[in-house]
Amino acid sequence: MYQKLAFFGNSPAFEKPKSTSNLIKPDMDKFLSYIKPYYDNEDLAEDNLLIQKLENRLATIHGSKYCIAVCNGLWGLVLAINELKIKNKTEIIMPSLTYRRMADIAAWLKMIPHFCDVEIKTFGISPRSVENCINDNTALILAPHPIVNLCDIEGLLNVAKKHNLPILFDSVEASYACFKGKPIGSFGDAEVFSVHASKFLNGFEGGYITTNNLDLAKRIKAARNFGINHNQNVITLGINGKMISPHAAMTMACLDLLDNQIEKNKERFYRYKELLKKVKGIDLVEYNLVERRSFKNILVKLNNFWPYNREETLVFLQKENMVVRPYYYPPLHKKKAIYPTIIGEIKNAELLMNDFMLLPCGEFVSLEDIETIVEYLIYLENNFISIKEAIDIFNNA
Repeated sequence: MYQKLAFFGNSPAFEKPKSTSNLIKPDMDKFLSYIKPYYDNEDLAEDNLLIQKLENRLATIHGSKYCIAVCNGLWGLVLAINELKIKNKTEIIMPSLTYRRMADIAAWLKMIPHFCDVEIKTFGISPRSVENCINDNTALILAPHPIVNLCDIEGLLNVAKKHNLPILFDSVEASYACFKGKPIGSFGDAEVFSVHASKFLNGFEGGYITTNNLDLAKRIKAARNFGINHNQNVITLGINGKMISPHAAMTMACLDLLDNQIEKNKERFYRYKELLKKVKGIDLVEYNLVERRSFKNILVKLNNFWPYNREETLVFLQKENMVVRPYYYPPLHKKKAIYPTIIGEIKNAELLMNDFMLLPCGEFVSLEDIETIVEYLIYLENNFISIKEAIDIFNNA
């Protein structure tokens, strides 16, 4: 019964790995059409017209007044936090169940991550938990949108306003979403996005920051350029955080594919939704079908009927060249840190941390591939007893 599984030495389901990343691949000629005029005119310096066109295009999409393109999303967060944080305060409130390197961003700024909880329903940062973490040392609220869902934007904005604190949204996983008809990218003091190849827009690498605050936009723009403004005056602490032209051209080419990409993502999501009905032990985490969404990721929960734990499931599927991943595991409060951290009440994160995983998706996953993936999940579920027996024999051989 177990001859189907690569775990026991058989051929994997896929010859090439099937990723959980987006990996959108625009037409090469389209990419070249954006960069060639600037290459021909020897205009490839930072902040050239191509970069400005991209920033204007992104600002329009997000409904924000200003957009600043940067080298990547992580350093976009560093720059935005450094310009927004309340001076002489030391703590950044952030959820524990989030991007695995989020706390490092605080450490780069010589600040202390103060971990708060998430909400059971959305997996997003909890306004109640944020408020419980606020103290005299709080410098900023960092609110990352979770995969698939959005965090409670209104609740977080109310907490930030009540306590007169800056709030920054990490919107990397919500780049095409809307909240009550308003595009993500126009909330809080600023929002940060990524155009890494794995994200909704593929710029090879890169990121950008949106804001409606002119003064903040000027300071972040200077900060990405060694702290130097357009008058060549040093006005803030800076790094070399500029986006370069090839990344801008790639992002522009991907923007041209926006509608097509979303339709393909929706097709993959609905195929998973249809087929996973046959798997009793796995629940698909649904997108909000009323508001605009990108449908980029496929997130599932292993429920009480699934006969394996998540780690066992990951091993089985990864052997089949399905590059499945656990959802934000381990939570940041569970990791050993080389810098100071503060741990608030993290009850919900601990309830959620073992049950969710990401299934293959993106440009290189076909509808037929999804059928194969679900076929293997059905096989694992239906043959649990014989597979467990085979594992015992395999391990004792």
